[in-house]
Amino acid sequence: MKPVKVVLSPEAEEAYKQLNGLAANSKLERSILNSIKKKVELIKMNPHYGNPMAKKLIPKEYALRYGITNLFRVELSGFWRMLYTLTNDETEVVIVAFVLDIIDHKEYDRKFGYKS
Repeated sequence: MKPVKVVLSPEAEEAYKQLNGLAANSKLERSILNSIKKKVELIKMNPHYGNPMAKKLIPKEYALRYGITNLFRVELSGFWRMLYTLTNDETEVVIVAFVLDIIDHKEYDRKFGYKS
């Protein structure tokens, strides 16, 4: 099996940095960060670990910005979600799990058009 490399989008990296900055004083943010780290390791072991999303549910912003054709969802602690897509690296023989977003439940519902 090909090795798996996990890469964060600028949006996911910003969310990760914010959580990291708050984690020292907040049990919730610390829990979400630990959850992200565990899920990244699981994705490295099995790139299809997350729940696959139907192609018709892929937000247009992701399709336009990143040209993705697949999307996986991973549930994190605190009702947060991590969204990623699988691609090939053009220079290496690896699978790239490209983390598009790390978002809370409210933002997830908005992005996918769910009503509260």
